[in-house]
Amino acid sequence: MFNILRGFILSVAMLMLSFPAYSDEISREQIKGLDEQVQEIKSDVLGIAAELNQLEEKLLYPTNTQAAVFVSLVSGETFRLDSVEIQLGGKPVAHHLYSFKELEALQKGGVQRIYTGNVRSGEHDLQVFVTGKTGGGADFQKSERFKVSKDVGPKIVEISLAAQSITLR
Repeated sequence: MFNILRGFILSVAMLMLSFPAYSDEISREQIKGLDEQVQEIKSDVLGIAAELNQLEEKLLYPTNTQAAVFVSLVSGETFRLDSVEIQLGGKPVAHHLYSFKELEALQKGGVQRIYTGNVRSGEHDLQVFVTGKTGGGADFQKSERFKVSKDVGPKIVEISLAAQSITLR
């Protein structure tokens, strides 16, 4: 039994010693070629994923009923935005709590899509609730109500926030 175990260990050791010799046979060019193929496959997969996302959005939100609501900050505003809630027709459709990075992006001119959904044609009541802190550190809450008219095509609404006002564009 001991001889069988010893023979097994010796054969495993010989196999392990032969692996480095085999790996030397694989050239750097072959490895580089494989790496390039992997990168091509990754970019193909990312392209397919982007196309699938666009297809999904077209299926879920057809252009004749699609409505999108975006949030931006007025240039130069120093207040800290904590949260935004959107109600459409008296029903909450979106609520978002802002992180420091998101607030920083908005202050640099960024725009956030807070809601995308299906809305039938006609006039709709849009209500916006905003909470935050003023530049001096005082808490504030603000709400505004707007009438939004939706036609047959897609509707895009931008809510522009300032410490003193909420406006639609």
